[in-house]
Amino acid sequence: MSENRNTESGASVDSSRLFIGSCVALIATSVAFATVGAIMLSLKREFVLTNEEVGWIGGAALWGFAVSQLLFAPFADTVGMRFLLRISFFGHLLGVLTMIIAGVAGGGFWTLFVGALVIAMANGLVEAACNPLVAALYPDNKTVKLNQFHVWFPGGAVLGGLAAYGLDKGGVTSWEFQIGLVLIPTLIYGMLLLWEPFPETEGVQAGIGMGEMFRAALATPFMWVMLIAMAMTASIELGPNRWVPAVVEAGGMPGILVLVWISGLMAVLRYKAGPVVHSLSPTGILVLSALVSGVGLFWLSYASGAMTFAAATVFAIGVCYFWPTMLGVVSERVPRSGALGLGLMGTVGMATVGLVTAPQMGRVADGYAHNQIPVEQVVELLQQTETGLTGGAENDVQSARLAASEVLETFSASGALPYPGTANALRALISSDANEVLVAEAQAILDPADNYGGKISFRFVVPLCAILLLLFSLMYAQDRRVGGYRVQRIEGSA
Repeated sequence: MSENRNTESGASVDSSRLFIGSCVALIATSVAFATVGAIMLSLKREFVLTNEEVGWIGGAALWGFAVSQLLFAPFADTVGMRFLLRISFFGHLLGVLTMIIAGVAGGGFWTLFVGALVIAMANGLVEAACNPLVAALYPDNKTVKLNQFHVWFPGGAVLGGLAAYGLDKGGVTSWEFQIGLVLIPTLIYGMLLLWEPFPETEGVQAGIGMGEMFRAALATPFMWVMLIAMAMTASIELGPNRWVPAVVEAGGMPGILVLVWISGLMAVLRYKAGPVVHSLSPTGILVLSALVSGVGLFWLSYASGAMTFAAATVFAIGVCYFWPTMLGVVSERVPRSGALGLGLMGTVGMATVGLVTAPQMGRVADGYAHNQIPVEQVVELLQQTETGLTGGAENDVQSARLAASEVLETFSASGALPYPGTANALRALISSDANEVLVAEAQAILDPADNYGGKISFRFVVPLCAILLLLFSLMYAQDRRVGGYRVQRIEGSA
């Protein structure tokens, strides 16, 4: 048992147990990320949600992470890392149960939104606590241990994605069971961590005050450049990742397997990051990442069938080093920003994706999908729905009929199908599951339209890759002018 006696309580700690528990907590975070992405299409159909509403639910799972990191990361020194993990444990339980209740008790958009938000805040608390915990446990081996820790975000997505896919193939198609997978690693990390002694943070041990961290994080121009860049790199990596399963599934492929493939490849590449960093330098990695991710994302927006996996592979290679390398550059170039600097980077990245990128991609997808809907075929289908839909649950059938009637009324008055009401009417028909023939026809119309809209939304993110390619190339050129990438080191403490 590895021990560290500079603890919050004065007792010795089990470093191995705490590290394993931290990895399991990150797996819970990652499984939540993967399963929320995997159930988007089911939520959209069951609750008759627009792509924009689904984007807000997925977005809440991101910016909630940012809010909790922003609020709690600076206070890991004062309230203790175990306290943060106790809150995250109860947050994971409460968030998952809230989303499940929405399905069982007939909740709607707002119940799903709140559940996703609570889960995301628990995820942020895991990051806020575990990053400084790993650094404190292994002060002489931080880089290796932090890389091993962060492998479990894409690694957890693989585990969660495969479990969700296995449930689906085994006939367990309920999205409630899929989101419930988050509870398994949550209970495990709760047993491993919640009553264990924890070490003090490195900041407490070194005597670096919060005031100095704030000055370094907010008064350094380079830090502001990196925060802006982080907003773009996170949008490229996480924005499309939230939509890949739904888009690919709408095109007839098991989208969760694409997400598993992306995540698994990223986990392997991150685990082997050492030689790449030494060969290219951090800024060199960022240059190549911007280039390759742009190519992969543009290709993914056109790919279909088996080529989706090839495009997703290029995309994964492009984005896999973005997040950890951005954090590494800030840690090495603005070291006195400490946990606050890293927390701000995560906050800006997640908040941008949750509040801007994901909803805007949903809006673009809705608009382009609407333009792909065949007018005459849909009008005929909705007329049959309005007059002849029978079977299924009475409330669902009535909702589908009402939605069809409203669309037909608008079409009769204006000669155009209403947006986004037409797609919602088709989703209501599919959700009713009342008539196999009509439901199949609605899916045959809506799925290709949604697939097309989602792919177009990818193309709106590609210009960010070009901007980053220019920015990182300038940074790389500056490093070359001064003799290479240089790490700034702290000389003394506050």
